[in-house]
Amino acid sequence: MITSAAPTPTDLRSQRESADASATAWALAARAGDADAVDHFVRALHHDVLRYVSYLCADPQAVDDLAQDTFLRALGSLHRFEGRSSARAWLLSIARRAVIDGFRHAAARPRRYDGPDWQAAAERAQPRGVPGFEDGIVLLDLLATLSGERREAFVLTQMLGLSYEEAALVSGCPVGTVRSRVARARAVLMELVV
Repeated sequence: MITSAAPTPTDLRSQRESADASATAWALAARAGDADAVDHFVRALHHDVLRYVSYLCADPQAVDDLAQDTFLRALGSLHRFEGRSSARAWLLSIARRAVIDGFRHAAARPRRYDGPDWQAAAERAQPRGVPGFEDGIVLLDLLATLSGERREAFVLTQMLGLSYEEAALVSGCPVGTVRSRVARARAVLMELVV
């Protein structure tokens, strides 16, 4: 019987760095006009963009639209990508701006639900019996207790696996600030869990 050991943090970091290098290479190839590289680039980073946008966005219905907007913006400005950072960090910074613009747009044009019983419709739309669904709800509730800045730093580094330097680039703040936000987020979450 062959058993495999759980990957070490070094193994996971190495895998992430390799994936980042590949995504960056695909972005640079796509910039040069390689249509297959565009497909590889989008597929490699689509899940990370969806996860990041879903944690930043208050509207779960808008997540797919914001992710699509992120990729449209990225592909439109791919000619300016020079590979000085990883393609993932570059793309997540674009996703952050897309979410912020989405908030601005929603604030300028509030929507109103015209149905008779909006609360019942929302409850019926929730998935039931999905494995891990309750854990996901608990995690979202815990993350919701954090300030937006701490939540963003925690999600970027602890859930998406970005380095503190990459998270600082995405967030537009110093590395020390990211470290501080993550440490404080961990402390708050530990208090709530214990």
